Amino acid sequence: MSVIIVGGDHLGSIPRELDKIGITEIQHLTGRGGQKMRGKIPENVDFIILLYDFVNHNLAYKVKRLAVNRKIPIIYAKRSWSSIYQKIKDSRITIP
Repeated sequence: MSVIIVGGDHLGSIPRELDKIGITEIQHLTGRGGQKMRGKIPENVDFIILLYDFVNHNLAYKVKRLAVNRKIPIIYAKRSWSSIYQKIKDSRITIP
């Protein structure tokens, strides 16, 4: 399973914890300066995690618009594993 994480400079243990539940392909975009979405989400992405406490409103809106256009599920969470895990459990995303 593949995910893009948008926001946060450092992810800490989040990639390791995602790997434990079966999400092995992880891409991270901090959302700062030169690292923009540029209107593209890779084809193989299963869902997006947006760390809302580390992105501005414009980037959050752009990511949401791109996700909706491509029908990619998006999870809005704080940058903590407990928040991300709870949001994944509450969503309709099935993890193998």
